[in-house]
Amino acid sequence: MMQEETLPEGWRCEEVAGHPVYCFEPAVVHAQRFAVLYLHGVHGRLLHQEPDFVQPFAERGLRLICPVAGPYWWIDRPVPEFDERRTPEQFVVESVVPWAVEEKMVDPTRLALLGTSMGGQGVLRLSYKHPRRFPVVAAISPAIDFHCRWREGDPILQSIYPTEEAARQETALLYAQGLNCTQHQFFCCDPDDTRWWESVDRLRMKLASMGCRFECDLETRAGGHGFEYYSAMAPRAAEFIEQRLEQHRRTLV
Repeated sequence: MMQEETLPEGWRCEEVAGHPVYCFEPAVVHAQRFAVLYLHGVHGRLLHQEPDFVQPFAERGLRLICPVAGPYWWIDRPVPEFDERRTPEQFVVESVVPWAVEEKMVDPTRLALLGTSMGGQGVLRLSYKHPRRFPVVAAISPAIDFHCRWREGDPILQSIYPTEEAARQETALLYAQGLNCTQHQFFCCDPDDTRWWESVDRLRMKLASMGCRFECDLETRAGGHGFEYYSAMAPRAAEFIEQRLEQHRRTLV
């Protein structure tokens, strides 16, 4: 049983497959009822705690669906500490998305992916694995080379992967495909984010070499890695998501 908590206006916490999912309904919902599935970072800071980040999405009438999965990198590997029956990725794809469609009346063709840090690499990997299912994705400060934390002794990653190379094989960079690119993707990283900027730049170069369409911002400085930067980039991400969901909708009409 989840402990009750006082949430800001517009927010509700519901339970899906035994895990909490926070949902935000703006005061005025977008005419096309666009929705955004947000994956959180490794430290578990949730969007109902970050009103400055949420504001640009609320102004555009974008609904937010925010599952909670702990510091397990949204991977498709068994993590008993998270769930004995489903992986973090399966929880999102097989539980949260169908629940949003059935219970929240989310049109799956009008759903975008958004993530920050750990969640940023998670949404990129999901979109690269399922480009037709998730054609619109935005990643802020994506922690793409998460295998470097295995080398540094991260106990969670070392309990999941037998080697650093095994972890590297599941990074978003290796799932990016040239012939089946995600149609609409935006990612950004602060140049002062010395831990993750280089891997995001490598993603930029790989996508460009494959001829994939994407938008990115690897120049804006706004606080390094954390919600100061995330919130500074949230208006850009919200604008991108709304515009690209509309473009995708029109291709289906």
